[in-house]
Amino acid sequence: MSDSQAAKAQRFLDLHSGDRPLLLPNPWDAGSAVLLASLGFTALATTSSGFAATLGRLDGQISREEALAHAAAVAAATDVPVSADLENGFADAPGAVADVVSAAIGAGLAGCSIEDATGRDDDPIYDLGLATERIAAAAEAAGSRLVLTARAENYLYGRAELGDTIARLQAFAEAGAHVLYAPGLTSAEEIRAVVTSVDRPVNVLAVAGAPSVSELAELGVARVSVGGSFAFAAIGALVQAATEFRDAGTYGYRALSARGAAAADSAFAEGSSSGSMRR
Repeated sequence: MSDSQAAKAQRFLDLHSGDRPLLLPNPWDAGSAVLLASLGFTALATTSSGFAATLGRLDGQISREEALAHAAAVAAATDVPVSADLENGFADAPGAVADVVSAAIGAGLAGCSIEDATGRDDDPIYDLGLATERIAAAAEAAGSRLVLTARAENYLYGRAELGDTIARLQAFAEAGAHVLYAPGLTSAEEIRAVVTSVDRPVNVLAVAGAPSVSELAELGVARVSVGGSFAFAAIGALVQAATEFRDAGTYGYRALSARGAAAADSAFAEGSSSGSMRR
């Protein structure tokens, strides 16, 4: 591991203790990472669903090797710290999860997340004992070289059990996780309960119905991420433009295209040739 990577990991962890929550957008490729960094975001995280969409697949259909290669490409595209969405570590066994965390360090990442979802419809969440062993193994592999985010996935799988979710996050903290995350929480009361029940920075996913960033700051939230929503917002804009072109034969989408082109020109200017042509 290079000294610069170690510095990025520490810088990433330090960003969780600022005066306001760390805003952690989720690029889906190297270009969107460069663009987001150019807009002033100080750290980034990959999104499994957004990346899967670039390959014409659904979330959960990406291999370990693909996820690591993608995360390495995003990390190499910008100087800001990058954390990788490594799903459930692409394995059940704690040792195999530790291996993927070690590979993430080798890929130049500043952080990664490991979730407690099994990927199996009939038994979607690991039991607490195994889930905790998996995080302990990941934390040992990460050490101080990688910021480990432990995710409790109950709320994404129809298990809105706040008590169990808090118990899991507490166990993950004791196992060595640096950051805790329970995606799907939307009520201020539940978010406050999580934040006040643990001694680690808490990440909240920005979803419909969730408190605003300023409200999350008042609740003590340390980090706010967007998951795949930026990627799918871009897909939504593509669908809207293509539908107009197909059905109306008009070019109203060009106004949004002009904004995007200007942003890309600004973000990608370094190292590019002067001038550009829109074809």
